Formats: sequence, structure tokens, C-alpha cells
Amino acid sequence: MTPSAPQSRLGKGLAEPSTDLSRLSRVLEQFKEEKGSLIPILQRTQDLYGYLPREAIHLISRQTRIPLSRIHGVATFYAQFHLTRRGRNLVRVCDGTACHVRGAGRNLEALQEILGIAPGETTPDYRLSLEVVYCLGSCGISPVALINNKVCARLSAEALVERVKVLE
Repeated sequence: MTPSAPQSRLGKGLAEPSTDLSRLSRVLEQFKEEKGSLIPILQRTQDLYGYLPREAIHLISRQTRIPLSRIHGVATFYAQFHLTRRGRNLVRVCDGTACHVRGAGRNLEALQEILGIAPGETTPDYRLSLEVVYCLGSCGISPVALINNKVCARLSAEALVERVKVLE
């Protein structure tokens, strides 16, 4: 009997599905002769899966002969990379100075209450990930949030909650 692969637990009782690495094999084939291609490989991997699955990182290490420690170092150094599965929707609440003064804290608290998650977390059903950012460059229309890359301006806590409730 072969041992089963460990299942990581994410959220409330949901196991992460196994990762189909066949698409990643094609990416690795494209870069097999290029030195210094780790960041583009990680970017393409994240484009495929939405984050950097553990199995993918291990395959990248084996195929490129780059130690896991180096890959992990690069993946954790750059904010663009994510090591955990993220939600289908991404809500970024700005808490820069202008937004903070105009109520971003209340907006964030309201979201945390209805979603049951903290910034940097994802809902158990993977519907939504919540992040805090410290400037979106939209101070004149603050407080703002970025919902699936769309700027939402002059948000009250109630308006932000309503916008998030309708997300699939």
C-alpha cells in the first residue's frame, strides 16, 4: 500500500485539491535552456494556478536543479508571489493616510465581520481573499478599495459590504 500524499488543510475543513502539473511541464520545457529564468517560471506557474502550489515548487526544483530553499526565498521575497490558494475574488482595502483618515479602518472592520476573515486570509469557500494595501494612489477619491482590479471610490463601510456581497 502506497502512502497517500499529505493533504494540507485550508480554511475550515477544505482540503486543497491535487495539482495537475502537466501544464507546468510545458512551461519548464520552454525555459529549460535559459539560465536565470526562475522568476519568469514562478510568474507563469502562478498564472496557471493562481498561486504557487507546493507540488509545483517541488517539480520546478527537480527540473531546474534549483534548491527548494532558493525557490522559497525568491517566492517569499517578492510580494507578487503567493504560496497559498487565493479566492476567486480579490478585495484590497487601502489604508494609506488619506483613506485611513476618511474611514478605511471602519470599512476593513465591516468586511472582516461579514467575511469572518482577517487581511491576508481567504474565505473557506475560496470566494474571496482580503488584503490591506497602503496606497493605491487615489487619495483624492478616498477611501478606496480595489475589487478585482476595479477602483471603488468614496466608500462607506455599508457600500463596500454591499459590493462584496454580490461577488460570485
